[in-house]
Amino acid sequence: MKNEMFQGELVDSSRILYTPSPFARSSLLYLQETGSLTAKKKHVSTRVNLDSFLFFIVREGSGTILYNKTSYPLSAGDCAFIDCSQGYSQYSSANHLWSLTWVHFNGQNMKDIYQKFSERSGKPVFHASQTNSYTDLISSIFSLASSQEYVKDMSLNASLSALLTYIMKDCWVYANDKNNKPKKNIEEIHSYIDDHYKEKISLEALADHFYINKFYLTRIFKEQYGVSIMTYLNQARINHAKEQLRFSKDNLDTIGIACGFQNGSYFSKVFLKLEGITPNKFRQSWSAKQ
Repeated sequence: MKNEMFQGELVDSSRILYTPSPFARSSLLYLQETGSLTAKKKHVSTRVNLDSFLFFIVREGSGTILYNKTSYPLSAGDCAFIDCSQGYSQYSSANHLWSLTWVHFNGQNMKDIYQKFSERSGKPVFHASQTNSYTDLISSIFSLASSQEYVKDMSLNASLSALLTYIMKDCWVYANDKNNKPKKNIEEIHSYIDDHYKEKISLEALADHFYINKFYLTRIFKEQYGVSIMTYLNQARINHAKEQLRFSKDNLDTIGIACGFQNGSYFSKVFLKLEGITPNKFRQSWSAKQ
């Protein structure tokens, strides 16, 4: 780990190069480098075959990032999130030299996480809803990395997870509606399922009720929440069923029907699929702990 203050011909920067523990590398999100820079002249930074994921936010000025053979212009408040193994180049505008705050990090599941980001965003750049959320968090990561905290890698893991949460929330875009009007419908449908999980619910009925094409509904619900509508409905039903399994003595038929399933047999089948154990085994396990 090294805190470098660099004043060069092209940039002024402050950065920390961080070496995570073997445990962090194998089990956590882990930091590799973080810092801030201000460009003094137009310049190009290029990286290839770097085993890292880079997030940066433009605090001031403007520039461009070249990633996967596509150029993306960036200005204040814009963010970029990329898989550095693909290679990239970034360069500041000559007329509006930029200031950046960044973090390089990685983790065993980052390929999958980045794939989910790509599915949700459609491109590697987006605009921050609140710039300070990112700059303050990365400043906290910088401070953590230079501290003597005993559980530093665990704390960095938590901060990097928070960063990914911000990214996933902000990157969501609707390619077919710049005003994001369908998003309101999807949130309403999500809430409707939470409130009406006991009732008979079908994709067609939801589409008719909310005046939305069922194929479009299927696609954007899964993009937004990561599961199909019917899977989410079953998850909601199982969540309520688990409460009754733990805190009531009702039999499986009664619980299943009360939570919206056709019968106890189908309830048990869905429970096993989602939880990996039978309802009876779940009830026995929690009863033994009380």
